[in-house]
Amino acid sequence: MRPLTLAKTAGASFAAAAAGALATRPAVESPWFDRLKKPGFQPPRVAFPIAWNILYSDIAVVSASTIATLNDRGDAEQARAYTRALAANLVINAGWSWVFFNRKRLGVAAVGAGLLTASSADLARRAAAVNAPAGAALAAYPVWCAFATVLSTRIWQLNR
Repeated sequence: MRPLTLAKTAGASFAAAAAGALATRPAVESPWFDRLKKPGFQPPRVAFPIAWNILYSDIAVVSASTIATLNDRGDAEQARAYTRALAANLVINAGWSWVFFNRKRLGVAAVGAGLLTASSADLARRAAAVNAPAGAALAAYPVWCAFATVLSTRIWQLNR
């Protein structure tokens, strides 16, 4: 894996995380969030930054490895396609936090979480097509996003 490629994917992942955190932190500390009805299966607050830090690191490393392998194979077009899919995924990822926490649009956020799940599953599929263990390593991302979709949808239902 090329250090420059890892620096780029890590930078993109960090930028998505930072953008999401800008929307999330003030809302999570607000009365609005405390008043929301939440399902019994919602993890404790501390679980979210732990899970997301691990996932963003996973996204960065697997993506760098996938892009580097594609480039090493001479498949620059597939590397660019993966890079575009990664960029779209990270925009959806950061955007979800703004829709849910900043705009407080719970229904739209539930739909966005579903889009993020599909996008993250696509990234894992693309990575697995290049390197099966890398795809398996990234599989936790769509699984977490699917859980987030269920959680987001349930919060929306409870707070209509």
